Amino acid sequence: MKRTLAVLTENKPGVLTHIAGLISRRSFNIESIAASYTEEPDMTRITIDVTVEDDVQLEQVINQLSKLIY
Repeated sequence: MKRTLAVLTENKPGVLTHIAGLISRRSFNIESIAASYTEEPDMTRITIDVTVEDDVQLEQVINQLSKLIY
C-alpha cells in the first residue's frame, strides 16, 4: 500500500539525501519525494510517498524518521 508522509526539517544541505538514504537502506520503495519551502525560512517540508506492505512497516519508517535529529 502506498502512504504519504510529510516531514518538517531544518533547511540544511544534505537533509533530503539523508532521509532518502535512510528509507532506501531499509528496503522500502520511495515512489515520490519532494522538498519545498515553508513560511519559516529555516524549515523545509519534505513529502514522501512510500510503498509498504502493512502498518507494521509504515510504523518502522515513521520510527526511523523520528530518530533523525540534526
